[in-house]
Amino acid sequence: MNGLCRNLLNPPFSHIYIEENIIDHPNTVKIMSHFPKSRQVIIKHYKDIFNRSRQNYPLQKQSQNLILAEKRPPFVYKGSPLCQNFGNARFFYANAAINCVYDCEYCYLQGMYPSANIVVFVNLEDIFNDVGKLLKNDPVYLCISYDTDLLALEGFLGYCEKWMEFAEFYPNLTVELRTKSANWNSLEKLAPRENVILAWTLSCEHVWEKYEHGAPSPMQRINCIDKALAKGFQTRLCFDPVIYIKGWEEEYGRLVETIFSKLPAGKIKDVSTGSFRIPCAYLKNMRKNKPYSSIINYPFMAENNVYVYPPGLSDKLNLYMHDILKKHIPEEKIFVWK
Repeated sequence: MNGLCRNLLNPPFSHIYIEENIIDHPNTVKIMSHFPKSRQVIIKHYKDIFNRSRQNYPLQKQSQNLILAEKRPPFVYKGSPLCQNFGNARFFYANAAINCVYDCEYCYLQGMYPSANIVVFVNLEDIFNDVGKLLKNDPVYLCISYDTDLLALEGFLGYCEKWMEFAEFYPNLTVELRTKSANWNSLEKLAPRENVILAWTLSCEHVWEKYEHGAPSPMQRINCIDKALAKGFQTRLCFDPVIYIKGWEEEYGRLVETIFSKLPAGKIKDVSTGSFRIPCAYLKNMRKNKPYSSIINYPFMAENNVYVYPPGLSDKLNLYMHDILKKHIPEEKIFVWK
């Protein structure tokens, strides 16, 4: 989009849609206090806005609006087999928010949802209650930032802090917060918890520069991780997805060497890596939204309704990452998705 078109667009969150039944919810009031100039639009149900037909996803991404809604059951979902469970049998995820402020061309969210606007569910207490019920049986491994980047929203949302406070009362709960954010200002105020893992997705310079629009640079993320480690946060490094690009070995090799020249390897909890994969239905929508993107128009191979690189290439990517990571991290701390 050219500069003139950008100037004609509304600024992010110029309009905030609010379900009528949660207008007075404390989280609604808190969120709205950060946007005094935004126009408030009262709605009956968030899907009336979020799921309407003929939306222009790429244009919405340039001028995102915010939708505040009540989450209805189910509040917690079983983890996807396309995601790492890190050896945890009871693997779940919860989505207190939908969609991301970053615009990464390979992100499955643009193929999963019809709208680029961000939905925040204000009734976080109902999600907490559901997690509490799960914890009455056995330990739970819970990912809370798969359908958004909660840390990137923390400045006005405060959900990372609320999840950490909740986790403090449940030692048999392990929470993973996945992010690309470099929002240290928000993290600095929080107390580390043994059962809360901050998991940073790390990308090589070329992938970030060409495909991760609006996201912090690899070095900004590394610097934030360094501060998190120094403060004592449980920290995971995620080289996932690994993207096949020209010169990928040099790019990812340089990334790994840079990381371990800057970070104390002994303080890192573990690392994960895995080549790009995505449900077939999602990729179809992604290609419609971004027909120009070379990264998602690669001739993938379909296996069990999932697009992946051809077996030889996937194996090569995973083996290479495993081999360069084990130079710095014990093998038992390296998780490879296959």
